[in-house]
Amino acid sequence: MLDHEKDIWLQGFTAIAGIDEVGRGCLFGDVVAAAVILPMGHVLEGVNDSKKLSEKKRELLYDQIMNEAISVGIGIVDVEGIEIWNIKQASRLAMKQAVEKLHQVPDYLLVDAENVDIDLPQSAIIHGDALSQSIAAASIIAKVTRDRMCAEWDEFYPEYGIAVHKGYATKHHREMLLKYGPTPLHRKLFIRKIMAQLDVQENEVQTEQLLFDFI
Repeated sequence: MLDHEKDIWLQGFTAIAGIDEVGRGCLFGDVVAAAVILPMGHVLEGVNDSKKLSEKKRELLYDQIMNEAISVGIGIVDVEGIEIWNIKQASRLAMKQAVEKLHQVPDYLLVDAENVDIDLPQSAIIHGDALSQSIAAASIIAKVTRDRMCAEWDEFYPEYGIAVHKGYATKHHREMLLKYGPTPLHRKLFIRKIMAQLDVQENEVQTEQLLFDFI
């Protein structure tokens, strides 16, 4: 998990920021990114892609990272921004915000499969959250931050089960969308197909009612 960092340290860089985002594929809610600078040579035992860790493990590592990191920055782009810029650009903007909120300016960026619009040397690493400790640490911070936001959103919209599925397109989430319709925090572009299904169902009901009235 430190191979990429070691190569960069050997080039003379000392403040590497790992960057990752979460919520890109959700139907609901904001996209969240984190940037984390860890001390040179520092090892975080058990750090991995946040999706491969239990919620309890993520929470423990979140506290450890927040305590041991040199600096942590978090960027958030809301649903309105996602609708304006599209999810790819919104994710990149959240990453940029995360870097800009670091208390220490990094001299190199390790990014999970993206490029950040900042004039700093950087590398985009496919599946970086499973290959780089810095990116994995950022994925954990971003994931725990957004999960906590989901718990808060769940209090406003308890019917949808946001605290459980985190806004992803689970069977239950799709069913609740069809039953209750979208909330202001649902991404309109992401739910078009689901809501089109609702329109079809409503048209079928109206057709059946017309036939019944005619008979």
